[in-house]
Amino acid sequence: LSPDEDGICSGRYFSENGLVGLLEQAAELFSTGGLYETVNEVYKIVIPILEAHRDFRKLTLTHSKLQKAFDSIINKGQKRMFGTYFRVGFYGSKFGDLDEQEFVYKEPAITKLPEISHRLEGFYGQCFGEDAVEVIKDSAPVDKRKLDPNKAYIQITFVEPYFDEYEMKDRVTYFEKNFNICRFMYTTPFTMDGRPRGELSEQYKRNTILTTMHAFPYIKTRINVIQREEFILTPIEVAIEDMRKKTQELTAATNQEPPDAKMLQMVLQGSVGATVNQGPLEVAQVFLAEIPSDPKLYRHHNKLRLCFKEFIMR
Repeated sequence: LSPDEDGICSGRYFSENGLVGLLEQAAELFSTGGLYETVNEVYKIVIPILEAHRDFRKLTLTHSKLQKAFDSIINKGQKRMFGTYFRVGFYGSKFGDLDEQEFVYKEPAITKLPEISHRLEGFYGQCFGEDAVEVIKDSAPVDKRKLDPNKAYIQITFVEPYFDEYEMKDRVTYFEKNFNICRFMYTTPFTMDGRPRGELSEQYKRNTILTTMHAFPYIKTRINVIQREEFILTPIEVAIEDMRKKTQELTAATNQEPPDAKMLQMVLQGSVGATVNQGPLEVAQVFLAEIPSDPKLYRHHNKLRLCFKEFIMR
């Protein structure tokens, strides 16, 4: 910075005290927003300045605020809510620049799909007229040729933060899994003949991973999607994923502190009772009854057997 330029360095924030003041304000706001871990990061910048000035009064205050923040982390643990994410796609020439754009929206903690759907429908209904706006109810890829050119279409899908396996080593706490995230995933079930759901042996799944331009939480509550990747899971891979999920649920329910019998009861019923005839027994009968004829499937077949071994052990 060149000090001669008009007013650059004469603002009241352009001093050590100004900086400390802004950082303290930021820490207060983070604390109010429930992001207690970031309070620590902000004070890491403030403390050396206060130490250099031997300002012990402010240091006392700062450390007591830090203690409060750490106490909140310990006491609130998993009960903290960090937001719900939705992918919103806009289709139709009425949207102008927004046409065919995708965004990820961050909504307050427990927002249900109908809530955001109703809100966006109402908002764009006011812009274009209520009859001109339509919400696409499924998460299947949109075919623009089938859409009415005089209407504005909005597709809304619930998405979850997505991490690669190596990332999970660093993202241990609930906070780390919900902070600084820019990749999201949603799954679309489908079968080869066009129906969304079918028998176990014909049930495929499309996993779509979206990458946003910036990481959440951000200044804005919606961010552009800049990249999308798709993976198709074959029926046996879908079964492996389901079995792993069931095993994780069982592990979590059995290791819970303090033990929760109701939760365990529910998980067990879901694991063993074949109410929707898609239980583990059915999976085993469909995929493990005989060794597959296609050598490409040996690995998956083996994986599924190992999943069952782990599941039965749990």
